[in-house]
Amino acid sequence: MVNNKASEYWGKNLRYLAILLSIWFFVSYVCGILFVDQLNTIRLGGFKLGFWFAQQGSIYVFVILIFVYVYWMNKLDKEYGFDEE
Repeated sequence: MVNNKASEYWGKNLRYLAILLSIWFFVSYVCGILFVDQLNTIRLGGFKLGFWFAQQGSIYVFVILIFVYVYWMNKLDKEYGFDEE
């Protein structure tokens, strides 16, 4: 029973990681490299959006994803009784 619970917990953790890493890949690689020419037609704060994604945006998104992961993991820990209370 405990082993099954731990396996289910780990499966959800891996699913969360896959979702968040996919978002980070999309923002950093697809927006920052592949679609840079299309995004450069839009300006953000005086800078071309493609340039912004390549230089700043992917870092900001990564930091936001860290906070999302912490929130999701705290919620998951409480759901499976692994929280530190």
